Amino acid sequence: MKTFVLVLLCLSSLMGALAQGGVGSIISKSIFDQMLKHRNDANCPANGFYTYEAFIAAANSFGAFGTTGDTDTRKREVAAFLAQTSHETTGGWASAPDGPYAWGYCHKQEEGNPPDYCVANQQWPCAPGKKYFGRGPIQISYNYNYGPAGRAIGSDLLNNPDAVANDPTISFKTALWFWMTPQTPKPSCHDAISGRWRPSAADSTAGRLPGYGVVTNIINGGIECGKGSNPQVEDRIGFYKRYCDLLGVGYGPNLDCYNQRPFA
Repeated sequence: MKTFVLVLLCLSSLMGALAQGGVGSIISKSIFDQMLKHRNDANCPANGFYTYEAFIAAANSFGAFGTTGDTDTRKREVAAFLAQTSHETTGGWASAPDGPYAWGYCHKQEEGNPPDYCVANQQWPCAPGKKYFGRGPIQISYNYNYGPAGRAIGSDLLNNPDAVANDPTISFKTALWFWMTPQTPKPSCHDAISGRWRPSAADSTAGRLPGYGVVTNIINGGIECGKGSNPQVEDRIGFYKRYCDLLGVGYGPNLDCYNQRPFA
């Protein structure tokens, strides 16, 4: 019995060391809980779903996430990822307890009776009877995203899209797949926030410069960017600033995309 307990303790220490060497060295469980303060609120449909352990496990499967660049760059990437996904899953409102930016990760899927989000696609055909509405931190949608995301993370999401709303590690992995994967002509969110992306002359002319704002452009530029100040972009920035403050890091340049033209 003593030997068994000793083995468990050693495994626990090893897992802790592995976490501390990756994203776990940037964001502790206590800070994660402060950031997503009301994610387990009884009024949140995702109550109990999004765990720190699932986030770390998913993050560690994408080796470059939160490990690229100096410490400040790594902190900003984690803050940016959690901020953008908090906006997508928010349950906050202007006068919410602790402020609107303490209510990220309140939802794990679209509520009500969402459409199928199924479009004709030979490579990623829809499975009979399955719906591909928004699920998980990034609210992944459409069969042409569920298919490649599932292939990348080793899960058949075309035939089982509900896994994104039922397995928290898979859920985080789909969001991180989107974050880490460039979709031409867009760079990946990871490259944009970690300093690996260099804007072309056309990007510069379009106002697309490195910083948090271009990440918003990558995610939803066609709707939110190049239109001046708007509540959606303000909300994304609000989450980001709060998370950077909790991580003790500066915000970096170019927070908004108000004057950025969307990617083609």
